[in-house]
Amino acid sequence: MSGFGTLLLSLDIGTTHCKAALFDERGALLRMAKRETVRIRDGAFGECYDPEALWAAAAGLIREVAGAAAGQEPLPIAAIGIDGMAETGLLVGADGAARTPLLPWFSRIADAQAARIEAEGDAFERFAATGLRSSYKYGLAKLLWLRERAPELLSGARWLSAADYVAYRLTGAAGTDYTLAARTFAFRIDRKMWDAPWIRHFGLDPGLFPEARPSGASLAGARADAARALGLPAGVPVAVAGHDHVCAALAAGATAPGRIMDSMGTAETLVGMLPERPLTRADLASGLSFGLHAVPGALFWMGGISASGGSVEWLRDALGGGARLEYGDVLRLLADAPAEPTGILYYPYLAGAGAPQPDSAARAAFIGLAEGHGRAELLKAVLEGTANEMESIRRAAQTVAGAPIAAATVVGGGTRNPYWLQIKADVSGCTLHVAETEEAALLGAALLAGIAAGVYRDAAEAQAAASVGRDMRAVGPDPDRHEAYRRLYEEGYMALQQPLRLLYRSMAFRTWTAL
Repeated sequence: MSGFGTLLLSLDIGTTHCKAALFDERGALLRMAKRETVRIRDGAFGECYDPEALWAAAAGLIREVAGAAAGQEPLPIAAIGIDGMAETGLLVGADGAARTPLLPWFSRIADAQAARIEAEGDAFERFAATGLRSSYKYGLAKLLWLRERAPELLSGARWLSAADYVAYRLTGAAGTDYTLAARTFAFRIDRKMWDAPWIRHFGLDPGLFPEARPSGASLAGARADAARALGLPAGVPVAVAGHDHVCAALAAGATAPGRIMDSMGTAETLVGMLPERPLTRADLASGLSFGLHAVPGALFWMGGISASGGSVEWLRDALGGGARLEYGDVLRLLADAPAEPTGILYYPYLAGAGAPQPDSAARAAFIGLAEGHGRAELLKAVLEGTANEMESIRRAAQTVAGAPIAAATVVGGGTRNPYWLQIKADVSGCTLHVAETEEAALLGAALLAGIAAGVYRDAAEAQAAASVGRDMRAVGPDPDRHEAYRRLYEEGYMALQQPLRLLYRSMAFRTWTAL
């Protein structure tokens, strides 16, 4: 292993899996391991993650990828970078003990607190400061929920994201990066600092939040006891790399205006970059969220679907007759489906709608089913619906960027489905460039750690060293199918958005669905 030169280790603390990887300085993946991120159900907190179980999983993954042969010195790991699910967090006491479970981004426990926060400030002023609109996902709402139930939990505690917590267990130092800090709704991206007056407005101590630094800035060296236990070099620098999607965008080469990344997984996200500038009312109207990029001097924009691949998994369960439909069967059914559009409109709102028209009340729907439609058409319609939703985000982003977006780099597990890729290209009219690695977030975190350790001067040198963006497979649109999909999108998918949303918000619908 030493023949590969400098090594970089990264951790990705994800919603469904935790992963660790070892890369060389050229970005080559040498080792990779993953474990399930196990959810628990707590009577007080609902669905959540156990901090000790999460740390045990992370520690086991580090041992697995960093392990040297018996009797040998630790591998020459120059730095460790950690990324993770952005809004998931917990309270840690001054003694280092977790005071709460990790409250996940998808938990709706803080809905009422998010509504209160929204009513307390001017929507545009808060957006200009944070890049966000109030949501149950964010740390500030969760902290208010915790205070209402057990105010003593907050005394002398710190709010850490999942990635921050793993870094804390490795180093004993509490800190975060700008991309994760911003997902609390308490951090000013326009000033790169915690918004103390806003935090105090809700009766909270700004000291609840740890020091925030640029993405990848070294937090501290690994503690001697942790390094020995995990087979790491003593004092190896540990960096909080940040938001998983922003790290993935760095690895995908989506770090210039007009270059975007589509991360295809259970949830799907489009991410692009803008020069750092004040946010405008047009940015607010886009429905996108914004934050400080891992690349200095830049902002990222982001929009996504909470249930993109999740819609596919839902339908696999629904069609499986008691057992989930095998993935090979999914591909065979899609291969048998006609090449032209199904004509079925699927709205992928199993968990509500995000950008560009955020609406937590929105529901999923199929429209246009006919007697001749079967399993193949339903599966294809779900892929078409997720592609339509991502097209709405792409069009909103073009307005914000003031320039066309004609190509995207795609990463994630969804890239293994060639039918999905072709549908996305046909719907958008864009050329998709398929990244060589599905583990883009891990690579991005490793590159940011390498920058922190001085292996690379900056993001551009890191990307060049890792050959980011080269030799990608291209998937282009079919002109005839694109025109057919364009008409379905504009005259059907978008035209029916408001009537459907009015129905979901109606008292009669809410009463009926509650029965």
